[in-house]
Amino acid sequence: MKTRLFTALSVALILTWSCSGPSDGVHRLTILTTNDVHGAVFDSSYVDGRTFPSMVAASALIDSVRAAEGRQNVLLLDAGDFLQGDNCVYFFNYVDTLSPHLCPRLYDAMRYDAVVVGNHDVESGHKVFDRVMKEFHSKGIPFLAANAVREDGSPYFDEYALFRKAGLKVLVLGFTNANMKAWLSESVWRGLDFLSLLPYVQEEVDRIQAREKPDVTVVAVHSGTGRGDGGELESQGLDLLESLKGVDVVACSHDHRPFTVCRDSICLINSGSRAQYVAQAVVELEFKDGQKVSKTLSTGLLKVDKNRPDTLLRAAFRPDFEKVRNFTLEPVAILEETVNTRDAFAGMSSYMDLIHTVQLHSTGAEVSIAAPLSVNRTLKAGQLVFHDMFALYAYENRLCEVRLSGSEIRNFLEYSYDSWIQYPAPHVLKIAERDDPRTGQKGWSFVNRTYNFDSAAGINYTVDVTRPFGQRVKISSLADGTPFEEDRQHRVAMNSYRASAGSYLKASGKPAGPDEVEKRIVRRLDEVRNLIYEELRSRGTAGPDYYSDRQLLGSWYFVPREQVKKAMDADMLLLFK
Repeated sequence: MKTRLFTALSVALILTWSCSGPSDGVHRLTILTTNDVHGAVFDSSYVDGRTFPSMVAASALIDSVRAAEGRQNVLLLDAGDFLQGDNCVYFFNYVDTLSPHLCPRLYDAMRYDAVVVGNHDVESGHKVFDRVMKEFHSKGIPFLAANAVREDGSPYFDEYALFRKAGLKVLVLGFTNANMKAWLSESVWRGLDFLSLLPYVQEEVDRIQAREKPDVTVVAVHSGTGRGDGGELESQGLDLLESLKGVDVVACSHDHRPFTVCRDSICLINSGSRAQYVAQAVVELEFKDGQKVSKTLSTGLLKVDKNRPDTLLRAAFRPDFEKVRNFTLEPVAILEETVNTRDAFAGMSSYMDLIHTVQLHSTGAEVSIAAPLSVNRTLKAGQLVFHDMFALYAYENRLCEVRLSGSEIRNFLEYSYDSWIQYPAPHVLKIAERDDPRTGQKGWSFVNRTYNFDSAAGINYTVDVTRPFGQRVKISSLADGTPFEEDRQHRVAMNSYRASAGSYLKASGKPAGPDEVEKRIVRRLDEVRNLIYEELRSRGTAGPDYYSDRQLLGSWYFVPREQVKKAMDADMLLLFK
């Protein structure tokens, strides 16, 4: 029987242990992880009944492993980012704030042992993640992020947890993303600091192992797999794999890339995203005369069958599904023409024009900068409902107004298009013939992440694909024909992810520390999705007469136009055939 005590010092899970260690023989522990679920709870759409990989389907897979291995031999963890990305979490984050939150109830029903804090969980804001942490604790589930500390250095979330599994004492240490402050406005994480995982994780492992003397140690981090070269603060998974001593399993996340690997006495697992896979690590320890004599590690990715849900879990949470479904089908406006989000990659598009229009109307700024947040979604002409707002804008980013010089705007666009197009090459888009594990797209896919493919509105410019980086973007004027001055300060609308990161400064080779970034932000407004919703609802209709005002938006296009069209058509066919 395990008991959980939370103290101000360590806020750790403490169990009652027997005095003796593991019994002689082989002990087999199976560790299962999910991560970056992003609200993929239900197995069917709120609108048309299509089925998806989901937590409801993952639950059936997890229970099948428990049945095969024995429930007492399975440890279930989530490595973070579950509080953003779907209507259901949005609803319980911001609409129904009085009912118990969906996520702690779901994770309790699925019998999770511990959950790690992700960057998008923090982005939901103190009111949300503080409430969720309290509800996790009420169910005895640790909410882990040892490197998220208060100003006095004490941990804000739980540091670690101990479990008795497979006759072994299992230590789980949890850490969140160290790069948090580079993306998120201080308003959502105020009072916290986020420490780099290197060398902090090893220091914590050493300290806690000395105290608790576990048989198995698991480090669960909301950090990407990375390259293993120490160069990515937000993706330190392989860095930890290569450097940690005394750790058996590293569970990472964040980059949406399903991946597993073993290195001698340690392994790494990453389940990808949105409950498409459950990652598995198996630790077999043999003891003789009370001493460990051998250890064997193995890993795998278990594919979630979207058509085989946990029917009991689905039935239990059906009232939540119906509540969210009713909310998400609320009429918003009439869309006068069909809009495809994929058109944004080939040039100006109705999709991006709509986002730019809302950003410019909301701020009164001269220039808007935005990127497509949906790769291949279609909004059909006719009635838009609230559910469609998630296709238009997937994340809870706030809109910011920022001061930038004309040269900084141009340099930032150079930086953006360099991740988007390539030259010289047989393709105009920067694509490769490879399956994309982040999105599940088969065949050809973008090399870089499309949510970084920013374009601008409020100015007239061209992007010359025959020119090298630094010489592609030519800005001729503001949208109304006023000359564009590179040495003048401009008011620019962009989302909080971009504004807080200061990527516009990094792109122009200037310092981008927190102080420099903060002094450029003139004001912060509501979330972009909410602004889109409110503007469309107040108008009642949305069509080209609303979002194609060239005096407001200006225009941009790739040149030379004929050469680009031929290559672009071929690339788009490869991507979206």
